[in-house]
Amino acid sequence: MANVEAGTGGAGKRSGGGAYYYEEAEAEERAWTAWLVPLIVVACVAVFVAEMYVNNCPAHPGPFGSCAARFLHRVSFQPVRENPLLGPSSSTLEKLGALEWNKVVHQSQGWRLVTCIWLHAGLIHLLANMLSLLFVGIRLEQQFGFVRIGILYLLSGFGGAVLSALLLKNSISVGASGALFGLLGAMLSELIINWTIYSNRAAALLTLMVIIAINLGIGLFPHVDNFAHIGGFLSGFLLGFVLLIRPQFGWLERHDLPPSAQVTSTYKAYQYVLWVIALLLLIAGFAAGLVMLFRGVNGNDHCHWCHYLNCVPTSRWSCDD
Repeated sequence: MANVEAGTGGAGKRSGGGAYYYEEAEAEERAWTAWLVPLIVVACVAVFVAEMYVNNCPAHPGPFGSCAARFLHRVSFQPVRENPLLGPSSSTLEKLGALEWNKVVHQSQGWRLVTCIWLHAGLIHLLANMLSLLFVGIRLEQQFGFVRIGILYLLSGFGGAVLSALLLKNSISVGASGALFGLLGAMLSELIINWTIYSNRAAALLTLMVIIAINLGIGLFPHVDNFAHIGGFLSGFLLGFVLLIRPQFGWLERHDLPPSAQVTSTYKAYQYVLWVIALLLLIAGFAAGLVMLFRGVNGNDHCHWCHYLNCVPTSRWSCDD
């Protein structure tokens, strides 16, 4: 998810080391056709086109020079000096539903916690998010179906928006990055809760951890809303335990096994424990976050070091809004 400064005009064990390659998963993939994720991509692209149409750069000249890609006429981009991501002005994003703390808390515009997920700050921002969504989301939808992945995507994006609103008060924020990080978090928790059915699980875990660390590390640069990334990741991580749990090895084949080898429970004990803990933490986290937000609580007052999770100042850049 990107933040823009307010006022300025992202049937056996698994046979390979990858996160989602094993025989039973391949059978499930044949049962599910991924259509929701491509539909989300189409929706985000359509919304971005609408953003640029409403923005109408040629009709609103500003101090930053001429519009970029003027051959696009009404849908041309704001000057690169104003928006290097090739997109609309921050005022247009705010008009269309960008996340802005004051409007959510003091003007009762809680709907912005949802609409901000569908907006993007620029063409570069849109392409980066949509390519990532196609790469990660289609595979998940093929395995778990559109209902679970749809819930996971929307609630992760919502969770990212809530944390962003609590801790990022002086900027507006847009983008699907929180939802994308939720998918990454769910991949990690799915591996953990279904640990016993996988082979090469240590390699898969290490690969996922490296990918997640790199992406969260990128969020430490200025003008990137890492709070949305973290909130989305945590939401998706907990949702993965709840939504992506799989029966233990041998359960689906129990009728083909001799009585002495049959398993008697769908899930292992540790899976039940993780499911309950994750559900309770998820409910508590969303409830606490929403209560704090609509009471106007500034999250930074309770966490004086949290701003370093969003941007680390160096000699090369400042983190001031």
